Amino acid sequence: MKFTLTLAPTAKASVLPVNYQYPLSAAIYKIIQQADEKYSAFLHNKGYQLPSGKSFKLFSFSDLRVPFQIKGDRLQINDSPASLIIGFHIDEAAAHFIRGLFINQHIEIADKRSKAQFSIDQVQLLPDTLANINSGLPEVILQPLSPIVVGRKNAKGNYDFLGPAGDVFNECLIYSWLEKYKTINPDADTETFRNNISIKVLTPPNEIKSRLITIKAFTPSETQIRGFTRFRMKVRAPKPLLQLVLNAGMGLYNAQGMGNVELIQLVVHQPAKRVTTALT
Repeated sequence: MKFTLTLAPTAKASVLPVNYQYPLSAAIYKIIQQADEKYSAFLHNKGYQLPSGKSFKLFSFSDLRVPFQIKGDRLQINDSPASLIIGFHIDEAAAHFIRGLFINQHIEIADKRSKAQFSIDQVQLLPDTLANINSGLPEVILQPLSPIVVGRKNAKGNYDFLGPAGDVFNECLIYSWLEKYKTINPDADTETFRNNISIKVLTPPNEIKSRLITIKAFTPSETQIRGFTRFRMKVRAPKPLLQLVLNAGMGLYNAQGMGNVELIQLVVHQPAKRVTTALT
């Protein structure tokens, strides 16, 4: 399920770090912890795990939607309101619980150099865009609301980040997608799912934008990752897998604000017309 949070700055001349994603993720965890310590501890310390020990948080959030001016490594937003889309891959029955976590809360996005404080004025549950899809293998157009990060481990154990072009990008994206799915459905036949997934990037490579994002800035654990935005993909996959990425994101670093996607179009295939020819 996905929600739109409407944020109102509590002070004029608010300043955000350009790399606000990790501080924003920390602020979200803090709100969850205040309301539900067990769920927060589960997300932060464990998450949804594979037998190998690898885990996923299964939530994601979009870029902040707010007018800004770039000043060095800061974003000047003055007193403009902001909005944020956040998704959790949990049962619909928990919608009231999640809404209650965030409504009328305060959120602080800060690093060692600046901070911005907001009140959460509104929490709106977004409609399920797959609700009326009955096809077992729907085809949709998706686009990122925050950078999609896809990587392949190199010999040093670090990620080589990949742009959305070519089979390797698709293979790595599908691999991380199925890894997430196995944490909630360990007995699923993921090989069959793999054979039923197709991804086609629709945007010309020269129009796709990339962004270098710093995680844990100004700390010994500082890491830089590269994500890609402003492109569209035609994706065919079983409905449960589509529901997962719409809620929990695509690619890597979803809980740090990467890979939040939206469905912008359902591809409808018209049945071929039957042509008959009279015999003479």
